[in-house]
Amino acid sequence: MKFPQDGRLPILRLAALTAAALVIHGYHLGVEDGEIYIPAARRLIHPHLYPFAPEFFLSHAHLSLFSPILAVTARLTHMSIDWTIFVWYLISLFATLTSCWLFASACFSSARARWTSMAVITAVLTMPATNTGLLLMDPYLTARSLSTPLTLFALAAFLQGSYVWMGVAMLLTASVHPQMVVYLLFLVGVIWVAERKRSTVREPEPALASAIALMPTGFHLSPATGPYREALFSRDYFFLYNWTWYHWLGLLGPLAILAWFWKADLRGTLPGFRRICFALLPFGLLSIAAAALLCSSPDFEMFVRLQPLRSFHLITLIFVLLFAGVAGEYLAKGRPWVIAAIALPLAIGMFVVSRQTYPHSPQIELPSNTSSNPWVNTLLWIRSHTPTDAVFAVDSRYFKDPVVDVHGFRAISARSELADYYKDGGVVSLFPALAPEWKRMSNATYGLNHFTPAQFRALRQEYPAVSWTVIHGQAPASMTCPYQQGGFSVCQMPQS
Repeated sequence: MKFPQDGRLPILRLAALTAAALVIHGYHLGVEDGEIYIPAARRLIHPHLYPFAPEFFLSHAHLSLFSPILAVTARLTHMSIDWTIFVWYLISLFATLTSCWLFASACFSSARARWTSMAVITAVLTMPATNTGLLLMDPYLTARSLSTPLTLFALAAFLQGSYVWMGVAMLLTASVHPQMVVYLLFLVGVIWVAERKRSTVREPEPALASAIALMPTGFHLSPATGPYREALFSRDYFFLYNWTWYHWLGLLGPLAILAWFWKADLRGTLPGFRRICFALLPFGLLSIAAAALLCSSPDFEMFVRLQPLRSFHLITLIFVLLFAGVAGEYLAKGRPWVIAAIALPLAIGMFVVSRQTYPHSPQIELPSNTSSNPWVNTLLWIRSHTPTDAVFAVDSRYFKDPVVDVHGFRAISARSELADYYKDGGVVSLFPALAPEWKRMSNATYGLNHFTPAQFRALRQEYPAVSWTVIHGQAPASMTCPYQQGGFSVCQMPQS
C-alpha cells in the first residue's frame, strides 16, 4: 500500500477519531445481529452452553471464522468474552476509519479533502445504507464489523495497483463474511473489465475467486410457502416494490451524483477517484435490476434472500467519503473551520439518534455484572444464577419491547431459549429449513407475559426441556420467581 506525503499512517489522529466515533455512536453488547453472532463464540469457549435449539445461531456461524476469532482471542488473552467483544469492537472501529483514510488517500491528492472525508464519515458512521436494513457500521460487533474495513482496504489497494494486498484482504473478507465479499468481487470485476476494454496494454490481473462458489445452495424456482413465506415477507426491505420514494432517492441520488463526479474535472482528485465513480454506476444499476427481477415473479421468491441491494451498503459508504471530500476541497480552502462546521452538526444529530435508538441503555455499555437497563440486568442475573443448561421461554415478541432496546436474550444471558419471532425470523429468512421449527416455537410463547399457570403447564408439556421463563410484568402467584426487579420476573416453570 502507498501512503501519501510522509508515507506513514496518522495513527494518533485516527485513534482520536476512533474515540470520537465511540462517543457519538456508542457501543451495545448483544443488540440486533449480535444476538446471532455472539452465542456461537460463547459456545466455542464453553461447549456446554446452549444445549437447546443452537441451530438458530450456528447456521450463520458455520459460514464464518468470526466466532472462532473471538473464542481464540478470549483464550489467548484470558479476557472474558464480553471484554473480548468490546476490544474487538474498538479494533474494528479503528480499522474501519483507517481503511476509510486509505481509500480517501487513493482518491484525493488534497489533504483538505481527505480529512473532510474522515471528519464526516466519523460523524455519520452508523447512518443507514438507504433501505437495505444495514448501517454503514453497527454500534455493536458482528461479522460486518470486520468485513467492512477489509472491503475498503481491498478497494484502496486495487485502486493503487497493490494486487497482492487486495487479494489478501479479499480472502480475509471471505473468511469472516462470505456474502459481503461477493459484492466486492463484483465491483472489482466491473472496474477491471471496464479498464480492459479501454486499454490495449495487458495489465496484471487480480485473482478473483468465483462468486458462484460462495453462494449458499438450496435455491429453486418456486414461490415461498408456509412459515418460510411468513418469515421472508416479514423482511419487507427484501422486496423492491415495498420501497418508498425516499428509499428510491437513496438508491438513485448517489448514483446520479457519482455520474457527475465521473464526468467532471474536480480539483484535488486522483485517477482512482474517477475510476471508482465510474465503476459504481453499473455496479449499482445492475444491483437494482437484479432486485427488480427477483421481485417480478413469485417463482423467484426463494432467491430474494440473496439481497442484491446489499451492494448499496458499499456504494453508500464510498459515496459519503467521496462527496464529503469534494465538499471539503471546494468549501474549506482557506477556511479550515468549515470542516468542523460540516461535521459537528452531523455528529450531534447522530448522537441524538443513538440516544433515541437505545433510550433505556447507557451510550457505551462497558462489560459489567449489572446494568441500568432493567432487561439487561435481568439477563445478567440469569447468567449468574441459573444452570448453564437451563432452557428459557420468553415472549416471542420481546425483541420489540421498548425497554429491551433490542438486546438479545441468548447473547447476554448465555442461556438457551425457544425461538423468538423477530431476530430468529431473520435467520429463517436466510435458512428456510428452520421455518417450521421457528413457527412452532414462536407461536408457543406468543403472549407469554400474560399466561396463566395452566398455559405455562401446557407449554412445559409441549417443550419438556423448558425449565425457566422470563415474564415482563407480574408473574402468577403460584410460580416460584427468585428474581423480580425492574418489572421483570425470572421464574421456574411449573411441572406439566
